[in-house]
Amino acid sequence: MLRSRLLFGCAIFLASFLLFLVEPMAAKQLLPVFGGSAAVWITCLVFFQTALLCAYLYAHWLTQRSSSFRTFNNTSHWGVHFLLLLLAAAAAVLWTIRSVDQGSSLKHPFLEVFFALAGSIGLPFIALGATSPLLQAWLARIESGEVQYKLFALSNLASLLALGLYPTLIEPNVTLHAQRVAWCGGFAAFALISGVLAWKARAAIQASAAPIESSEAGIPATPWFQKLLWMLLPMAASMQLSAVTSHLTENIAPIPLLWVLPLGVYLITLILAFQFPNLLPRWIVTRLLVVLLAGLAYMLTQPDGSLPLRISVIFFLSELFMACFFCHSEAYALRHQRRSEATLFYLIFAAGGALGAFLVGVVFPLVFSFNYDLELSFGVTSILAVAVVWRGGWGQRLVWLSSSVLMIVLIFLLHRALLRNTPVAIRNFYGSLRVKQTVGYPGATIRTLSNGTIQHGTQIFTDEMRKTPTTYYAENSGVGIAMHWCCQGQSAATGRNIGVVGLGAGTLAAYGQAGDRMSFYEINPAVEPIARNLFTYIRDSGARISIIEGDARTSLTQETPQRFDVLVIDAFSGDAIPLHLLTTEAVELYKRHLAPDGILAFHISNQHVDLEPVVAQLAKAAGMKAMRFSSPANEERGEFSATWVLLSNSPTFFQQPEVFNHAKASEFDPRVRVWTDDYSSLLPVLRW
Repeated sequence: MLRSRLLFGCAIFLASFLLFLVEPMAAKQLLPVFGGSAAVWITCLVFFQTALLCAYLYAHWLTQRSSSFRTFNNTSHWGVHFLLLLLAAAAAVLWTIRSVDQGSSLKHPFLEVFFALAGSIGLPFIALGATSPLLQAWLARIESGEVQYKLFALSNLASLLALGLYPTLIEPNVTLHAQRVAWCGGFAAFALISGVLAWKARAAIQASAAPIESSEAGIPATPWFQKLLWMLLPMAASMQLSAVTSHLTENIAPIPLLWVLPLGVYLITLILAFQFPNLLPRWIVTRLLVVLLAGLAYMLTQPDGSLPLRISVIFFLSELFMACFFCHSEAYALRHQRRSEATLFYLIFAAGGALGAFLVGVVFPLVFSFNYDLELSFGVTSILAVAVVWRGGWGQRLVWLSSSVLMIVLIFLLHRALLRNTPVAIRNFYGSLRVKQTVGYPGATIRTLSNGTIQHGTQIFTDEMRKTPTTYYAENSGVGIAMHWCCQGQSAATGRNIGVVGLGAGTLAAYGQAGDRMSFYEINPAVEPIARNLFTYIRDSGARISIIEGDARTSLTQETPQRFDVLVIDAFSGDAIPLHLLTTEAVELYKRHLAPDGILAFHISNQHVDLEPVVAQLAKAAGMKAMRFSSPANEERGEFSATWVLLSNSPTFFQQPEVFNHAKASEFDPRVRVWTDDYSSLLPVLRW
């Protein structure tokens, strides 16, 4: 018996470890097609939750079809499982050797991400996801005992281990292709072990004396309300995970890899809830949760940046821990001991997780112009707490009823506050865009386009400043110097040809002169109407401007050489660094579109990531000279401190006094490996 548990536990551990390894690998492989938007990862999370639901549905179907002794003797159901393992192994091999499709149209990015993942890792993911509930049900039947729900904690421990190892050990040291090959080998080992265990389970169960129903004849079925809570409680936890992750990375600190912390906290609560459900008494959990929800409600009403970064992150993670532990432990407490309902519990539990991710990742962006994800998630948690503690008396009922009303009022007040001084707010697959209008000194109208805490452009509407580039694009910035001094000696009648990756408010159009051509590449279709209608940089520009929708690298791949005098790569200010725009393959593509003496301008201003060594490595690999340009902030003129790295093969550009006096040699760090489509890692360049 001990040996059986050990074998089943090892198989569950391996399956969950491989499950969480393939998630970041598959998402990273999609970047060259779907761009570096954070929405790609969020959509991947929705897919993973949905695929896990399909896996649990398959496990439930298989065990229900095999719930009687007579059905167990029918080998067709076992044949289905063996066939699934075989097809999944074949799909894993195809995913390993197949390149990414570059022909995506991006008309429906959410659906296309879903289809891309389903066609590549769908079957292997379902086979891995079904392992934990399926083996637990088989083990319970073999031993004629209770379902070992603690094995679910073991599976989440493996997931947590994979989550920690990938960004810290695997990604910085192993290429993406080698990762896929190693993972495919691990999946082959899993498929073999799982097939052997299925064969042994089939023989052992067929040798059992009685069907499962006869041993549970005296145990009543689970009531529907209890089954409903099996779904709603994990739904609230999944909503909390998605909302807190989004809030931390967009509004608290746009730090790459910060999403690892909330997901790690979420997995820890699953481990504790299923392995140590009585670790914290309910009265402690509920009281701490009320305090944290009240504190977070207060924080959300304060101005941005009212608390230090570390305090904010710790506070939100603490709330996430208490909320998820409350939801998961209460769902575990409501489980039933009928072995025939074991896979049903996991199925409904997974349905709740998928529903929560779907609401926050898909429904809310379509329904709401502003981001209310956090407040809505807190409200759902409070309402569910009312249902869970209802039998605890009117004291607890009043506390949670008051908390629920407070969250509803908070959403209403937040909505009114966001509408104030906001001409336009749009939310779509690529994020939440907001134009904020304020009045500055001396009575000038100022409009700012932002996505979370990241500003994508500011315009000051005075006669003096209306056509003046601001923020990171001031005239003394690296890009300003490139625009002014790129084409000395070139005939004015010829005009300049300028390409820009990232539109924003269209600030760089201020540099356009009569005869110039400027091409902006923008992945978010909601940005162009804002730039054209609420800002006047494009309208006031003397250049002939065109805007190309879609991922810049995909668009440039499909175009004939453009011979840009300056090509600006401006997409690295936030947490979702589009790594596929910073690889040797990308730079070779940029060079194909540059004029012989053209300039490649990388905007690398980022509080949390030092991209200068990466760009220096790319310049060395491309045989180009790289120089860094740093400019100070000027609050009166709306200028931010900015860092740019300019690359060029021009023999004269960097020798001009107006350029040379502002330039410094780009820092080269031999410890940072050159990035390729097959290798990239943000960990070595994070600002600790």
